[in-house]
Amino acid sequence: MKVLVLNGSPKRDASDTLHITRAFLDGMSEVSPNEVHIIHAVDCRIGYCTGCFTCKRNGGTCVLDDDMREILEEILRSDLLLFSFPLYCYAMPAPLKALLDRTMPLSSMAMRKVGDRYEHVGQADFSRLHYMMICGCGFPNSVHNFEPAAAQFSLCFPGDRTTILTVPESPMFNVPEAAPVTVPKLELVRRAGHMYAETGAVDEAMKAAVNAPMIPEEQYAAIVNATL
Repeated sequence: MKVLVLNGSPKRDASDTLHITRAFLDGMSEVSPNEVHIIHAVDCRIGYCTGCFTCKRNGGTCVLDDDMREILEEILRSDLLLFSFPLYCYAMPAPLKALLDRTMPLSSMAMRKVGDRYEHVGQADFSRLHYMMICGCGFPNSVHNFEPAAAQFSLCFPGDRTTILTVPESPMFNVPEAAPVTVPKLELVRRAGHMYAETGAVDEAMKAAVNAPMIPEEQYAAIVNATL
């Protein structure tokens, strides 16, 4: 399987969330070998979408000549498109959002009704693609934190080929002293990756376990506040 990881963290390889993503990919590799390419959005030359819609009328060529042309080609060659990012203002960081905006050339101006909503008709065949969002945040629980990002991702990539994993307290993954709780959590994520590679999905029980705080939220908040 060809896996394209779009890392939205400005920390690049030191991203808290990327620890989670790597554990998931490790679990997938236990089932079958994968070709993984990680793109750090912050290092890419990606201009902002101007909303001119030229790409939707000319067959998919954007008026901006930058790194997105190659990224779009790689997206279409991939089997799994994995968005890995920390939560910024209840959404994805700006460099990754700019990348997402620039996927406009993949669809045309024409629209069709699918279920109870309308979608743009694709200009390329990406029926092979599966989509995943792995998101971490610095808050001690998941209540009223991940919902906006998860809703946006589900609307951008609707259907049963989309999987979302969210993990609170993710800054602990870069703290060696937190190993007694982070190592078991990463092992759980690895098992989720194994499950995904075997079945094409992560069941709700596993999602809930991955989403659960590693330590009591009051304890986590107190530790964070004590470092200020």
